[in-house]
Amino acid sequence: MALSADDVRRLAMLARLELSDDEVNAIGPQITKILGFVEQLSELDTEDVEPMTTALDVDNRWRADKLQPSLTNDQALQNAPARDDDCFLVPPVLGTAGAKS
Repeated sequence: MALSADDVRRLAMLARLELSDDEVNAIGPQITKILGFVEQLSELDTEDVEPMTTALDVDNRWRADKLQPSLTNDQALQNAPARDDDCFLVPPVLGTAGAKS
């Protein structure tokens, strides 16, 4: 199934691409080949194929999500250049908070 030039222009518009007439004529056959390949894939019987997250044969090594000891607030703030009670102080990046004009 070959795509018409209008089909290619419609796809280009959906993809927010501006294509010249030469580009439309060059890309049309390429898109047709891609769609043919996708059509071939849809013919495959995937009934007994397990869903997977990667094509690589790897195992994720997730640790159990359990409570473990961590730093105290004082330890975490020990080397902070500026602090306010139990918090890091950082310079404002979007202006000063609560500034009145």
